[in-house]
Amino acid sequence: MKKRTDIEVIINHKRYTICGYESEEYLQKVASYINSKYAELKQQEAYRVLDSDMKIILMHINIADDFFKVKKQLEDMESNSDSKSNEIYDLKREIIALQSKLEHAEKEITLLKKENIEEQKKVVRLETELERKK
Repeated sequence: MKKRTDIEVIINHKRYTICGYESEEYLQKVASYINSKYAELKQQEAYRVLDSDMKIILMHINIADDFFKVKKQLEDMESNSDSKSNEIYDLKREIIALQSKLEHAEKEITLLKKENIEEQKKVVRLETELERKK
């Protein structure tokens, strides 16, 4: 079982103790992300005039938006990965089929070379025989 980690962080200029079973670095990264979201929202003029409940809701909406965008990217990447895997599988099958054809062609070439040598020997024999008969 993982060890529980408690870490003090500063979020939106306030000190909090957060805990979890992840590393301190990870928990600090989460706090940093939330801080960057606060900073992003504070730059918007309309955010400053909202009451605290609306600010919190807006923060949640922004984080959920980020989550769904990343989730969609992951799904697209997984779909693309599946497509690429299928393409690789098809290409491997095609390579195997082409290797088989190549092996067959090489055997046929070897056989035809042997036949050619035999035919050349026949030609030489027949030419020799023809020369003797003259």
